[in-house]
Amino acid sequence: MRATTNRRRIALAAAVLLLAAVLPAGEPPAPVDDILLVDGHIDLPETLLDRFDNRLARVDLASPRPAGEPPRHFDLPRMRKGQLGAFFSIAYVPSRVTGPEAATAMLAQLDVTRRLVLRYPETLALATTADEIEKIHASGRTAVLIGIEGGHTIANSLAVLRIAFAAGARYLTLTHWGPTDWADAATSPPRHGGLTAFGREVLKEMNRLGMMIDLSHVSDAVMRDALAVSVAPVIFSHSSARALCNHPRNVPDEILAQVKANRGIVMVNFAPGFVSEAVRLAEAPLEEEWKRLEALYPNDPAKVYEGIRAWRASHPIPPATLAQVADHIDHIRQVAGIDHVGIGSDFEGIGSTPVGLDDVSCYPALLSELRRRGYSQDEIRKVAGANLLRVMREVEAVAARLQRERQPSEAAFADFSATAAAATPVP
Repeated sequence: MRATTNRRRIALAAAVLLLAAVLPAGEPPAPVDDILLVDGHIDLPETLLDRFDNRLARVDLASPRPAGEPPRHFDLPRMRKGQLGAFFSIAYVPSRVTGPEAATAMLAQLDVTRRLVLRYPETLALATTADEIEKIHASGRTAVLIGIEGGHTIANSLAVLRIAFAAGARYLTLTHWGPTDWADAATSPPRHGGLTAFGREVLKEMNRLGMMIDLSHVSDAVMRDALAVSVAPVIFSHSSARALCNHPRNVPDEILAQVKANRGIVMVNFAPGFVSEAVRLAEAPLEEEWKRLEALYPNDPAKVYEGIRAWRASHPIPPATLAQVADHIDHIRQVAGIDHVGIGSDFEGIGSTPVGLDDVSCYPALLSELRRRGYSQDEIRKVAGANLLRVMREVEAVAARLQRERQPSEAAFADFSATAAAATPVP
């Protein structure tokens, strides 16, 4: 996800909102002892790369992080306080990085997550299946899964996709802020009108492997194409409801209805610009200011960030709230059903957070708000993680069937060519 502009930029420039939780006075936290809570999108590897050059010895996640210091939303004490049972650690590569360089960068981000798990074996364990998540949770540890953000990272090669799956990646977000050679993004002008023929082959191979298709960041046309192509449930790992906040990164009601038919899931994002329409409108001018500053200081990112900080100081942005996040869960529940909504915070990838959802310690506050709104314990369990586990199991079952029926086609073994980039989009 990102805020109303490239959230990578905002995440570096924005100050953390140090605001108190907004539960009603005396409201106890929702009981989570029998709930397996899964966050579909935490950008911890990005912070580890940007701030620590992937050198894990430079950061102690076993101790509480000082306020405002990276990682701003995640450390192991806060994770335990938030009773996080599992999370997807995201291998993110900026859209401007392409070709073999993008694939190398993606594999490095997979590697840092695997090394992170090895560094804290008493607390974390790597998972690749729904059953493994439950076993790790039962052992008292938190399951760590890997998601890849940006289809450009496979460098137009199904071989790279397969290697990433073998290394543990269990979903691929088809685009990021910009398009790939085979799929359009939500936040850039369309190049293909949806998926190309090669894009369709990517999705078929993901179905065969058992890798979840993540439609966060893609255009509406790609959403429709992917839902028509995939024989397994799809996910939106970190998106909210467009009916409540009119950002192209959010999911329109038309697609929510199709997600229900597909048996997929939309995991609600915490980014204020995706949660609150007022925040979205207030942040809209930030992109133009960033472009101006980058043109003025093309080789001095420190001055760009300084200028953005000054802009934000003189352009106050209203806060989003925990209650508004719950509103998005409510809306998706109403349109798609209780079986098709989850949590995908985008912690570490967002520059600010809703009031009451400051970091990974705050999930119980959100569950308590759902309880206050009349959600049953079983419904809360579904939103917290059971829905995502169900989707994973269905994706795994589809893969097992497809692998029994056929091996990859010869075309699937061939790397992408320039000719395929211009292929006709999926009808």
